[in-house]
Amino acid sequence: MQKLAPNYIIPDIIIFVDLENKYKTAQTKLTINQFFMNIVKKIVVVIAFIIALPLVAALFVPKQYTVSVSETINKPKKEVYDYLVLLKNQEEYSEWVKADPNLHPTISGIDGTVGAKQSWNSRDDNVGEGEQTITALTEDRIDVDIKFIRPFKSHAKAANIFKALNENQTEVISEFYAKEIYPLNLMSYLFGRGMIKKTEIQNLKNIKQILER
Repeated sequence: MQKLAPNYIIPDIIIFVDLENKYKTAQTKLTINQFFMNIVKKIVVVIAFIIALPLVAALFVPKQYTVSVSETINKPKKEVYDYLVLLKNQEEYSEWVKADPNLHPTISGIDGTVGAKQSWNSRDDNVGEGEQTITALTEDRIDVDIKFIRPFKSHAKAANIFKALNENQTEVISEFYAKEIYPLNLMSYLFGRGMIKKTEIQNLKNIKQILER
């Protein structure tokens, strides 16, 4: 007659099976946790890459750049010069000023001379707050220093250069000299440069239309 296994073996088997199930459950949880941890790590790497890429790119982008545009105006050089040397006339042709119809810049000093300053403060952040000062004058060139206060602080220089093509025709070259600190130089170079060029081109077209009418 076959002998039966002792009764104490059955509980041991149950315990073993229970431990095995718990082990498998723990392994499954560990695998799931590892899966999510791997996803989190990949997300962190991608975010770090996105943040680092422009910072690295900014290292190779110049901190200074010049925007230069020109227009031929069918008027004598002196007439064109005398119009542009007055800061107050920017209210007629400047796209920057015209962007806020309620903006009326103030001028301190004697307009049209070295040291004359134009200040503006607009509620429109696209125009912001700032000032520009005439720093040098020659018969062929007007230099100004520009300080932006709001919506961001920045500093630039600009100039209008005049070349007489003949007695009744003048080439005006408008130049903007920008300088930005790292890493803002990347955004300024990629986006600011194009915006400034577009604005300066339109300014010269406005001047041409005003003087030739």
